[in-house]
Amino acid sequence: MQLLENGVELFPALCDAIDHARTSVHLETYIFKLDRSGRKILDALKRAARRGIAVRVVVDGFGSADVAEDIREEIEHSGGICRLYRPEPKWFHWLAFHPDRLRRLHRKITIVDGETAFIGGINIEDDFPASTHHSEHPEPRYDYAVRMTGPAVADAIHAVNQLWLRLNWVALGRSVTSWRHIRQQARLLLKTIHTVSPLPADVRLVEAGIVLRDNLRFRRTIEQVYLHFIQQAKHDIIIANAYFLPGRRLRRALKKAAKRGVRVRLLLQGQVEYRLQSHATRWIYDQFLSAGVEILEYMPSYLHGKVAVMDGIATVGSSNLDPFSLLLAREANVVVRDDVFVDKLKQSLERAIQRGSVVVDSSSHEKRGFILRCMDAMAYLFVRFGVAITGQGQDY
Repeated sequence: MQLLENGVELFPALCDAIDHARTSVHLETYIFKLDRSGRKILDALKRAARRGIAVRVVVDGFGSADVAEDIREEIEHSGGICRLYRPEPKWFHWLAFHPDRLRRLHRKITIVDGETAFIGGINIEDDFPASTHHSEHPEPRYDYAVRMTGPAVADAIHAVNQLWLRLNWVALGRSVTSWRHIRQQARLLLKTIHTVSPLPADVRLVEAGIVLRDNLRFRRTIEQVYLHFIQQAKHDIIIANAYFLPGRRLRRALKKAAKRGVRVRLLLQGQVEYRLQSHATRWIYDQFLSAGVEILEYMPSYLHGKVAVMDGIATVGSSNLDPFSLLLAREANVVVRDDVFVDKLKQSLERAIQRGSVVVDSSSHEKRGFILRCMDAMAYLFVRFGVAITGQGQDY
């Protein structure tokens, strides 16, 4: 289990693994931009496909809408297969709202040779957002992923194969050529992707598991994992989350933890990326501050991480603690119980807190003024209305 911080560590490791693949590569992502970083990974995938590696790519039809067809064309021209998860309607059909359009593929998983898995919250895009290009010393978008080997990879393989099967049922109804191509690739994949090689004798084992969220069997799993370890915590909780708007149960658990003496720190987005989400999150600050929860806003760049340390447990993944991730999207987190890994993640979060985070206390929050606080309330009500539309209003 290796912790990877930002794309500067993930992307070279990903390209290296793809370039050394022997049999298969499967990549899923929400956003795949054809910028400098995205081009490097796409080129690595194309090289793998050309040398006979079974390459499968899945991109979300909304998160990668602008370039999804270009990516599919390049991958398939090189000999791989690319599928779009819930592609957006074309022409004027996109004006017709349907709740299923909110159900997105938000997880970021890459599996190489059925042996190595990369799981986290990092999309395939440059670390440096366009808004930082004018800065003299730009800070990268702040996020995490893990590189893992061992038996837990089999769970990731099972998850991606289930989704791949579902996506291909759609393709089979459209084209006989697609069916022949799928069958050809499947022969190789079935021999390799289910096999997890024995671990070397000198490798250090950690206790880890993959936690999935979908809209059928595992609707509440990620929320339940957070609830369990928050309720079990006795000393320290640090949650770093880009889009933080948890439901009633998570809020109640965090406040109870603070009141029983646990130090609870929330590292949240300081720079405004999405105004609605930002205002809605600030509306719930008061209840956390009054319960003794510490709130820090990360200011050097956009915080995109979705990680937590709860005593001796760490979680890294794609799931935010907001209605989109907890009620609608397909997500994947890794939960780790290992002192070395947990300490490394905690030290990284402590550096982020010290480096450029602003402490939010009751007095500074009240100084936001009447108009801003009204905007916070309206944004929160709007999000609550959206949750009600999903039918989850009472539970969330």
